[in-house]
Amino acid sequence: MIKRILVAAGFVASFAGLTSAAYAEDIVRLGNLKFAHYGAVSYMKEICPKYGIKIDERMFPKGPDIMPAIVSGDIDMAASASDGAISARANGVPVFVVAGFAKGGARIVAQAESGIKSLKDMKGKKVGVTRGGAQELLLLAELDKAGLSWSDKPGKDVQILYLAFADLNQALAAKQIDAMCQSEPQSSQAINKKFGVEVLKPYDTEMGEPYRLLIMTEKLYTEKKDVAQRVMKCFVEATATFNKNPQLAEKYVREQMFKGQITQLDFKDAMDNADYTYDVTAEHIDITAAFMQKYGVGRMAKPPKAAEWLRLDLLQKAKSDLGVK
Repeated sequence: MIKRILVAAGFVASFAGLTSAAYAEDIVRLGNLKFAHYGAVSYMKEICPKYGIKIDERMFPKGPDIMPAIVSGDIDMAASASDGAISARANGVPVFVVAGFAKGGARIVAQAESGIKSLKDMKGKKVGVTRGGAQELLLLAELDKAGLSWSDKPGKDVQILYLAFADLNQALAAKQIDAMCQSEPQSSQAINKKFGVEVLKPYDTEMGEPYRLLIMTEKLYTEKKDVAQRVMKCFVEATATFNKNPQLAEKYVREQMFKGQITQLDFKDAMDNADYTYDVTAEHIDITAAFMQKYGVGRMAKPPKAAEWLRLDLLQKAKSDLGVK
């Protein structure tokens, strides 16, 4: 009798374990950055459980820092500027571009008392930017268009100082640099706190507005196609939610991502200079890669062609299933 009870108990326990495993959430490890226009990607944490997925979000200082974590197998998908993703792919990081998630989100800002009103006025000045971010490529393209030379050492028209995103505003406020090419909402904060003034939004070169890319490991895309498709539906729904409900987007970004460190005006101004989106084109990726090679950004022996690593099938199906245009 006791033996039967033990066997029965074991069977129930085994069945419970199998049932639990069958309904366990798939975990997707997401690399992200702390910028206003990266908010919908972060919001995936709230949407994905309905698709049987738990998002394990990990914040990084800048996009290139995510790539070693992808190589080591610690990150499954990530939000990245185009140039960071292109450089990674060129250097053998096994990722596919599966969507675009934002565009815009950059600004060239001068120190309020610098006298800089245009790019031409930057001759003889120090300009701060973060190495490896979209802002670096945008800055170099604009300086080139204005006919200015540059170097990170004295002697050229413009001296570039490479600083972390978090240090750029402090350096501008302390007048350690004369201008910066900065992301959002930090550039809006500099203007709203009156120590910075806008010079221009750097979108008037052939690149246009920079697109941020949602990238996925080849392993997730090829070996776990069902998980990959569900997480893409989650992304599309999160983005659609932010676009339909800007009040929710503001509340989430300000309170959850930035913990109250940015104001309502900071967020509004930041998103007046950026958009949450889904799409990206092969043409934009190839133009960006060509600019990177031209200016030596990303240390690429050979830039990858978008056709080799752009995979939009998951996105197209997710948009179709959810009725999103």
